[in-house]
Amino acid sequence: MGKVLVEKLLRSCPRIKGLYLIVRPKKGLTAEARKHQYFKCVIFHKILDANPDIVNKVHVIKGDLLEDDLGINIDESKHLITNIEIVFHCAANVRFDQPLRPMVEMNVVGTLKLLKLAERMENLKSFAYVSTTYCQCNESVLEEHAYPAPQNPYEIIEMIRTLNDQSLAEITPTLLNGLPNTYAYSKALTEDLINGYEKKLPIVVVRPSIVTAAMDEPLPGWIEGVNGPTGLMIGAARGVIRSMHCNPDYASTVIPVDKAINGMIVAAYNRALSETNSIEFSNLCGSNKGLISWGESIETGKRLFYQTPLSLALWYPDGSIKKNYYLHLICVIFFHYLPAYIIDFLLLLFARKPFLVKVQNKISTGLKLLQYYTTKDWTFKNDNFRQQYNELNRIDQHIFNMDVTYINWEQYIRGYIRGVRTYIMGESEASIPYAKKNLRRLYILDRLTTYGFYAIIFWLLWTYVDIWIERSDEIIQNALQKIYFTYQNKTFDL
Repeated sequence: MGKVLVEKLLRSCPRIKGLYLIVRPKKGLTAEARKHQYFKCVIFHKILDANPDIVNKVHVIKGDLLEDDLGINIDESKHLITNIEIVFHCAANVRFDQPLRPMVEMNVVGTLKLLKLAERMENLKSFAYVSTTYCQCNESVLEEHAYPAPQNPYEIIEMIRTLNDQSLAEITPTLLNGLPNTYAYSKALTEDLINGYEKKLPIVVVRPSIVTAAMDEPLPGWIEGVNGPTGLMIGAARGVIRSMHCNPDYASTVIPVDKAINGMIVAAYNRALSETNSIEFSNLCGSNKGLISWGESIETGKRLFYQTPLSLALWYPDGSIKKNYYLHLICVIFFHYLPAYIIDFLLLLFARKPFLVKVQNKISTGLKLLQYYTTKDWTFKNDNFRQQYNELNRIDQHIFNMDVTYINWEQYIRGYIRGVRTYIMGESEASIPYAKKNLRRLYILDRLTTYGFYAIIFWLLWTYVDIWIERSDEIIQNALQKIYFTYQNKTFDL
């Protein structure tokens, strides 16, 4: 989301004087080196071709949410305090499998540090915090207003600073109180923390739902990272995911990243113009009536992937969703783990390194985290989100298109798949003929294996049916003889 936000602001808001990005050094690269690497991303090519000097509007500041005072030196802090008018806080730990401590340190404490810096900003007009519609998973209906956190965020901050890892791990399930993971929990805490700054800062909380590939901007189908549905899509296309626990009738609450970013920009702009002292909330999501169901999206994706398959697949992609959890477990055993152990065993025989069982373990972990969201139904109210779009003039509605009332889902999923092939897997359009040819080979192999398996089962049944009949006859005869002898030896009193 951060890259799409920067690209959109540079392209569609030419009067912006400057953008300041807090960037932490990573893998031995300085903040400036990371800026140079950042703008090599394909989504910036168009604006750089039109105006190469536009990068001069972007200033990087060395910083880190995990450090005291955000790790920003005094001079740069003074510059931010004097010049910044709008803050977009997108940085977060978004992994679902993290322990409590790193999640709270990054998402809750990091936000608190940024709020304290924002308090000192002399010209601040809007502070946009990016949360999630899943911050209150225990609520079946999420309204566009504040919710109390399960616990006091300041007490939790103190707790992670005093308790050791083992104690935190033991108490975490109690703290979550039904929430699916520490990510959702940290977002609930952070929103409560932000509520304490209601009278101090002009804050808007934007809550995107599941953010997926771009619909139109900056490039149709552009995607970065393999979290959530994208990872599922790749695993299924490679043939390693054959079953998923999911209710096909529930809405897939996804939103294209460009729709979410446009909604975020408009929400921050409106907050800057608002005279209220209250925190505003905007759920960046589609209405349930306009959303495609999980079943429809998966079946559509499956059909379209056959038209543009991946060049490399371990097996023919023919998985399906299971509404029944126990049926899903049976399928995981027979179609995930059993083939993985067989293939790894064959690899060992040929002195090759086994890998598929390890892959399936990661897939199973990912599916367990994801299936919480695919087996429950929520209603996300988005009245503010839709109203903000309706209040834009026609030109701005075109520039900042955040309309989610109608989406051509088949066209979007087709672009999503091509985006995965191009931007994640690095496969060009020229590779599609080869990929289709490979898909046909895998189809034949899959059918031969399937029919061969059924043939063996039939042969076993046919071969041993006579033996089973003979044994059953013996059992029946022995039972009748026992009954006969018992009857003969029984004495009756008349």
